[in-house]
Amino acid sequence: MEGYKLVEEKVEKFEMKIPPGVTGMIIAHVMENYNLEVKQTDAGPVFQGEIKNLEDAKDYIVKALNERINVLEKKNTGVTKTPE
Repeated sequence: MEGYKLVEEKVEKFEMKIPPGVTGMIIAHVMENYNLEVKQTDAGPVFQGEIKNLEDAKDYIVKALNERINVLEKKNTGVTKTPE
């Protein structure tokens, strides 16, 4: 192809530790929607990818975990202690 030059773009990859409590469904959603990979390290599993995607994934994970906590708290408010 005359007049065209093939340019290889190098994308820097970063890692973010997957915090405890993140469900498999959240991990799958993050991998699919934020173009991230999961890598096992000596320190535990991490997401690997571009920094912007990791930041967006972190925001999603925090939101998803907070929603899950709210659901569990609402379930627990209906529990009453039985008299002794």
